[in-house]
Amino acid sequence: MIKNAQLADLLRPSDFDGIVGQDHLFGEKGVVRRMLAGGRITNMIFYGPPGTGKTTAASVIAKQSGMHFCKLNATSASLSDVKAVISETDNVFGAGGVLLYLDEIQYFNRKQQQSLLEYMEDGRITLIASTTENPHFYVYNAILSRSSLFEFKPVQPQALCAVLSRALDYLNRENGLSKTADSALLEYVGRCARGDVRHAIVLFENAYHAADETILREHVDSFDTSVASFNDDTHYDLLSCLQKSIRGSDPDASVFYLAKLLSLGELISVCRRLQVIASEDIGPAYPLAAAVTRACCESAKELGMPEAQIPLANAVLLLATAPKSNSAEASVQAAMADVKAGKGVEVPTHLQSPLFKGYRYPHDFPNHYVKQQYLPSDLLGTVYYTPGPNKTEQAAAEYWKAVKGEK
Repeated sequence: MIKNAQLADLLRPSDFDGIVGQDHLFGEKGVVRRMLAGGRITNMIFYGPPGTGKTTAASVIAKQSGMHFCKLNATSASLSDVKAVISETDNVFGAGGVLLYLDEIQYFNRKQQQSLLEYMEDGRITLIASTTENPHFYVYNAILSRSSLFEFKPVQPQALCAVLSRALDYLNRENGLSKTADSALLEYVGRCARGDVRHAIVLFENAYHAADETILREHVDSFDTSVASFNDDTHYDLLSCLQKSIRGSDPDASVFYLAKLLSLGELISVCRRLQVIASEDIGPAYPLAAAVTRACCESAKELGMPEAQIPLANAVLLLATAPKSNSAEASVQAAMADVKAGKGVEVPTHLQSPLFKGYRYPHDFPNHYVKQQYLPSDLLGTVYYTPGPNKTEQAAAEYWKAVKGEK
């Protein structure tokens, strides 16, 4: 029986055509593929989630370049390991330069990263580094400035089907069997793996050995229920529950759904949704909510789990207990409707350029206000924004009524 850790290596592609889910980099028009076809190889930093092909891509590039290939993992490598690689540039194997693949570069400290610079500068080492973190936070600036950054994206379930089909064929050949799995099952495994090719292969192999003639969903669920039950519908349902709880000003339910999403690895999607909520559901009622939420999300992404849950809980509780207003969303949606209807094509001439006369500069007038036309003529009198019934928006509305002489 093949060990789980080995099957992914046995199925590892040997060329760009076998790499799935990264067409923007290695497809027919992929930027890295075109660069190599033109004879260009440069220092690169690959960043993205685990199991998306970073190590495979480095191996394929090394094979195509013909350079001497060395591989280190920063979680266990030391400065002496780096020096050993550098020493290889002095022998016959490194005559054409050494291609060093440094996995998990975020675990190298500043001194260890700096040790590479001299050899990158003179071309003796071409570096391909990979990280699952934001490289701008973890990679030394001098390394960044000498490298090209390439993002690896989570592999979509449909793209993973091709890999799992190869896994099925391989397992049947090795075991002398003819088990089957339909396309729906393969796509389900792909969804369960959440973009991670390696995890998809491990999960599929487990299900393969648990099944009789046909691999079914129940075989997948029995090995990884916590992940397998998290499908696309659950993803959007839980994000919807989070937003509705915040909108409904229920801090207890809000923090519960935050915890549930984070337990399923949904840090990035939570950060995106919270930033939407800050503007969609709180908006002008508490304008600082957007800035604070943004800061909490950036802090969470830099910290990673489990510490990320603390700033995100801070943001969730702030949003849940803040005054609510959807006036910003309502106003822009109404304006969008008029734009799509073809209204307001001709904007006022005096707003278009300083060369056109007639514009009055509000800061030259009392209270920094002067009445003049801003909307296109066919939209004069249209009201898109109605202040929400909260202290902040009502105070602003009263202020401008006084300035404009409307009270």
